[in-house]
Amino acid sequence: MDVRAQIVMAFHLDKCIGCHTCSLACKNIWSDRRGTEYMWWNNVETRPGVGYPRGWEDQERYRGGGVAEGKNVNLKSMGKGRTLASLFFQPNLPRIEDYYEPFDYDYGNLAGAPEGDDQPVARALSQVSGQPIEHIQGSANWDDDLGGSRLYAASDPNLPDAAIVESYATMFMQYLPRICNHCLHPSCVASCPSRALYKRGEDGVVLVDQNTCRGWRFCISACPYKKVYFNWKSGKAEKCIFCYPRVETGQVNACAQSCVGRIRFVGVLLYDADGVAEALLQKDADLVEATRALILDPKDREVQKAAAKNGVSEQWIEAAIGSPVYALVKEFRLALPLHPEFRTMPMTYYIPSLSPVLSTMGDTYRLMEKGTISLPETLRVPVDYLARLLAGGNRGIVEEVMRKLYAVRVFMRGENLGQPADPAILQQAGLDREGALRLYRLFTIAGFNERNVIPPQQREGQTPELRKQEAGFGILQRVKSERNDLTRRGGKDD
Repeated sequence: MDVRAQIVMAFHLDKCIGCHTCSLACKNIWSDRRGTEYMWWNNVETRPGVGYPRGWEDQERYRGGGVAEGKNVNLKSMGKGRTLASLFFQPNLPRIEDYYEPFDYDYGNLAGAPEGDDQPVARALSQVSGQPIEHIQGSANWDDDLGGSRLYAASDPNLPDAAIVESYATMFMQYLPRICNHCLHPSCVASCPSRALYKRGEDGVVLVDQNTCRGWRFCISACPYKKVYFNWKSGKAEKCIFCYPRVETGQVNACAQSCVGRIRFVGVLLYDADGVAEALLQKDADLVEATRALILDPKDREVQKAAAKNGVSEQWIEAAIGSPVYALVKEFRLALPLHPEFRTMPMTYYIPSLSPVLSTMGDTYRLMEKGTISLPETLRVPVDYLARLLAGGNRGIVEEVMRKLYAVRVFMRGENLGQPADPAILQQAGLDREGALRLYRLFTIAGFNERNVIPPQQREGQTPELRKQEAGFGILQRVKSERNDLTRRGGKDD
């Protein structure tokens, strides 16, 4: 058992309001330089829709992620002949049109235009070439709030039937925030000829060594989530760094810190690295359960011993015990990985959305009453859609999550109204009163430190003595030693 630690983020999709505050916080801190104008390490997509970059889920076109072949998982984008042929040209890269040509406005013309008969305007200028753009045709959230539009929603590959968005009675919309998944089996790392990408051993964060990167862009092709970007100014690859300078000092990620809806949870998971290769070989529908099986109980003494033997500190083990992500992913089995069938073992998780909570009554829609739980077929957000998005097409896993979320709502509604719900509702969903109250608190009134449990950082390979020195103990020891020397010399300072 090879026990390792991973810092993980989970998202509650029912609570996301699509305000893009997270995206702006990330943008202002990490990607406001020349060459990063089109980079959105954190973005919020309207679903159903085409996402950003457009159509990133279409792996027939982009050939990202992996495919199980025999006893191995091989990259779709690479092979002996394909790698050599693509060394100087990547045929499956997104084009600038799939992102958008970044632009700004010529505001100086409003004040500096010469006197004339016409009102001066601020034309759109390309931030790449500096030339005017006649027609702006896209941006990072170009289809924002257009979940019912045939133009965008009907192109979502997760829709079981495009006709769903053509009728008011069945159309729906939700938001999907995305960051780099910092996968357990990152295809970007596996694809890099320069070995510029690497996964940190102490916390699992995937980074790009800017000094080593040669701009081959294999990482962009290989990442199925298209969360690696090419800086056209520096010629280097860049991506989400999970705000590791903040996390190392105990601060939460900028996107989670600024989240208005408090939809994000940050915590530690312990997992068995020995089982990753075998788990990736499972069928698409079994990948969620295979991922859950890798996640270990941090309260288990044997797991703790194996983790400590592998260099995981006591503080990280304690953080894993109190991790809200462990409760959501493994204990309550609510949070699911995004497109597990891409076979990168993503380490960001999503709690499926329920809103609005409705049950069909004849030709009308009425709110749930008297503890009635809707059948999955009557949900506004189709279960098949969520299954394709979050469970490799496994409806059963999504239905299990839905039953639990509904049970908590019905239970708490009864508690707040003084009309206790039937205990069988919780039992049928696999919950008890204590579990329902814990989930209610975590989703609603939990404090900042309950939703974000970040341990002190431990650098890879550090000994306890070295950690003490970096924490200031080394200075104290030197001062004490100098004082002892001074005492031995009779108080005389040379």
